[in-house]
Amino acid sequence: MKLAELHPIEALLTADFRSIEPRLQSLDKHLILRTYLDGYTLSELDTKIWQALRGNRAAFSFIKRGSLPNLARWFEFIEVMHPEIQDEIKAKDAAAKAKVAAASKAGGSYALNLQNADQGVVTRFLPEPSGYLHIGHAKAALLSWYFAQQYKGQLRLRLDDTNPSKEKEEYQDAIIEDLALMGIKCDTLTYTSDYFDYLYDMAIKMIKEGHAYTDDTDQETMRDERWKGIASKRRDRSVEENLRIFEEMRQGTEEGLANCLRAKLSVDNPNKAMRDPAVYRCNVGTPHHRTGTKWKMYPMYDFACPVVDSHEGVTHALRSTEYTDRNPQYEWFQDVLKIRKVHMWDFARMNFIRTFLSKRKLAKLVDTGKVWGWDDPRMPTIRGVRRRGMGVPALREFILKQGPSRNVVTMDWTNFWATNKKHIDPVAPRHTALLKKDLVKVTVTGAEAPAEPHQEDRPKHPKNKEIGTKKVAFASELLLDQADAKTFKDGEEITLMAWGNAFVRNIAEGDPITSLTCELNVAKGDVKTTEKKVTWLAAKGQNLVPAELWDFDYLITKDVLQEEDNMEDFLNPTTSTMEEAFCDEATAQLKKDDIIQLERRGYYRVDKGLSDWKEGEEKKLVLFNIPTGKTGSK
Repeated sequence: MKLAELHPIEALLTADFRSIEPRLQSLDKHLILRTYLDGYTLSELDTKIWQALRGNRAAFSFIKRGSLPNLARWFEFIEVMHPEIQDEIKAKDAAAKAKVAAASKAGGSYALNLQNADQGVVTRFLPEPSGYLHIGHAKAALLSWYFAQQYKGQLRLRLDDTNPSKEKEEYQDAIIEDLALMGIKCDTLTYTSDYFDYLYDMAIKMIKEGHAYTDDTDQETMRDERWKGIASKRRDRSVEENLRIFEEMRQGTEEGLANCLRAKLSVDNPNKAMRDPAVYRCNVGTPHHRTGTKWKMYPMYDFACPVVDSHEGVTHALRSTEYTDRNPQYEWFQDVLKIRKVHMWDFARMNFIRTFLSKRKLAKLVDTGKVWGWDDPRMPTIRGVRRRGMGVPALREFILKQGPSRNVVTMDWTNFWATNKKHIDPVAPRHTALLKKDLVKVTVTGAEAPAEPHQEDRPKHPKNKEIGTKKVAFASELLLDQADAKTFKDGEEITLMAWGNAFVRNIAEGDPITSLTCELNVAKGDVKTTEKKVTWLAAKGQNLVPAELWDFDYLITKDVLQEEDNMEDFLNPTTSTMEEAFCDEATAQLKKDDIIQLERRGYYRVDKGLSDWKEGEEKKLVLFNIPTGKTGSK
């Protein structure tokens, strides 16, 4: 290539790889007998082209593969011999890496640039009171709250109470309580049922303008026709006939009960959500928990949502990606009714392995007694994960870190619980527990053995003095875990944690081991030299506290349930285990919801303290193991 042809190349090397590949081939041919592009020393042209190639990731990767040997030789020669031209490139690389690291630490990006946000932002959270909130709902609520806060706007809580067969005041109250627990303050509380009269008027308007029709096609046939793109035989009913039958639906007559109201939207749209969806259905079997028996028909979510969003003043509706196919439908209702438009943003719902977030399936587990209730620590509800030991700050941090991305992924529980550990480890008091089964009696000997049992003040947390102190009992008779004793060898030096070293003597023969002797070596022993560091409890000088140590496993055995899967086929037969234990006397002061760490066992949440039992009941601690993220859910 001539020198005049080389100069323009530098500016062209920032394009995509397909565009620059011919130029790379030209450079390779030019360098067959050359060390530099121009002359016998590094020129400005060499510098500019090398920097341009180094800054193009696609070109850089291609050159490193060696497909163009002369260009690769020249590129590596400049890289090795002329580091002085690479300062700018290295600075850019470092800045890019720092940006990636910061983004990873901060979590998902919130740079959405909400449409018309300068004109005010009103978001909403729209749960149906047919169950307790799960962690998927928590994401929707927190994201809506976050953007309302970010733009100094409002968050409206609207309970979508349009299906009296599923809804209860219990669920309604629980939703409000759970949001408050997560620190989400809603500016207003309304119900879709507040707008039943308005929705009825909008439905009448749709009928009169030819945008809706009544249909008595049976459900199975209707589903089949929608799937195949076949028009209902009732699609061309007159406006007068539709108004008459819609009134029958409102009265709950026999004819009305046989019909539903459908939007006259499309018969064969490739997006099946657009195929004449139902707008109203009758329900006379269950009185509504707020309106009683006034209404015999109720609006469907797909109709009520866009209409009430617009009417209430919502500006931005954040919905999970499962509703993406329904977005055109949402817009259609607002278009045909000529009501104010609402901006939409879809975000990916949170999916976890071996977990389902379907309220219908979760309710089935509760109703069939597979779990203790909606707050069972195995349930993915807000109350469930809270009862398992997830703190509110950690829950908020984890969810907000996911951001409003649309990328749908199925996550392991590892990061969820690792986030929680980061919050609880610095403040969880340390205690000791030994399993009741086959406890080993230990006789302490030596000059340093206590003559009488006594207690000493010790820090509850080795690195956080603010947590306070606890009484630790010392005595010449101790208890050890059977599992630890089975690993000892006669004469071996071990460390009794929070006391010092000791030599193991006189291990009783047999299985299980019943007793052994420990000769104290506190003054001369070095805890850094021992392989085994064991927990223990003084058998005298304290009142040991009985406890139940619970651990839990996944509810299902398959990582991801498919639509066609029968849930019962994948239910885990054993999802909880319990071991009886003794804890140190200081645990008697623990209260429900306290978080502790049992040395060498892990973190636990107190489900019941000694003071939480009724008169006459056996008092004991009930402790639930908190996952740390190392082994997922379990």
